[in-house]
Amino acid sequence: MSHVAQSDQLELRLIDLPNLRRLAASERVELTGLRAVEDALPPARVAVDALAAFDSGTPAEWCVPFLMVSGNTVLGSCRFRTAPAGGRVEIGYGVAASQRGRGVATRAVERMLELATASGQVTEVVAHIVPDNAASSKVVSRLGFSKGELRADHDGEMVVVWSFRI
Repeated sequence: MSHVAQSDQLELRLIDLPNLRRLAASERVELTGLRAVEDALPPARVAVDALAAFDSGTPAEWCVPFLMVSGNTVLGSCRFRTAPAGGRVEIGYGVAASQRGRGVATRAVERMLELATASGQVTEVVAHIVPDNAASSKVVSRLGFSKGELRADHDGEMVVVWSFRI
């Protein structure tokens, strides 16, 4: 799987491990040649989870966040939450508030579907979305995900499970 992916003027760049460690420690990251809009970088808890998965042997492309980059600007981040298990992989994504409503999340999720398909390891991609997140529900619906059941996620939060079959 490539560490750099492009789709319709949006590039996904895997965060390097030194910067992932900085994010996990809530320290300033060093984005050489890039600038990040406010709230575009993943929160510390995401970096901590990604590092734990990586340190336990999960390949980086299956747990480390990708930066959503347009030109030289980071607009948000996305990631596979775990390596595929039984052909299934979960995705997560977030776009800076100032960049929402511009198709950034749609392009990023579309590219993640392409990466999952190209890996040859995935038959289903799932996204857990809180019921009141209409914008995120529109993104996955637009891309062909099917709406599933309402259930508690791994953090105990109630989410709708959206599924895309490859």
